[in-house]
Amino acid sequence: MASRSAASAYRPSVLRAARSLTALNMRKCSSKLATQQQQKTKRSPFRPAASTTHDWIGPPNPLSNLRPIVYFVPEDESELQRRLRRLRQETEAWNHDFWTQQNIRFSEEKDTFISSQLSVKGLSIRDENGRRRTLNSEEMAVFYKSFLDTNRRRHSDYNKEWYRRNFLITLLMARVALKNSWRTFTERCKKNRTDDK
Repeated sequence: MASRSAASAYRPSVLRAARSLTALNMRKCSSKLATQQQQKTKRSPFRPAASTTHDWIGPPNPLSNLRPIVYFVPEDESELQRRLRRLRQETEAWNHDFWTQQNIRFSEEKDTFISSQLSVKGLSIRDENGRRRTLNSEEMAVFYKSFLDTNRRRHSDYNKEWYRRNFLITLLMARVALKNSWRTFTERCKKNRTDDK
């Protein structure tokens, strides 16, 4: 039964999003959840059947907010196609790890900032009704600017690596498409020659 519910979370295209998650759950990145998962987060063990013919897109990870992809592997996969698939998988894992750590760091620093600002005002984290206190948007803007300033180098390095990886992926995709087009063209030419005889 558990595998059936896991199977329903995966859909064969990007256009069909997982319907079991609400918008609130998709963006949830609480500090409690973040501190429980300081190590590398684990992916779902579910994998679609090997007979499928499409990439499979899963529900967003609660920490990285990225959707995992299970790539289709054709039976006659060429070396070039294998290189492309592996580079895409490595890039996805690298991207997932970066955003998981960045979102955990953001949540922890945000909670620390809110706590310190409330303690300066002489307020506790929770009000008399037990609800969590928040700061207004102007007070939070100070935190957001500070976070972006302190992480500027990290984001810059991430962007450089992201562009480099995307350029290589695009280049490999072009080579695979060109090779497939050439193979189709030569097969049609051979077929035409045999039909003419």
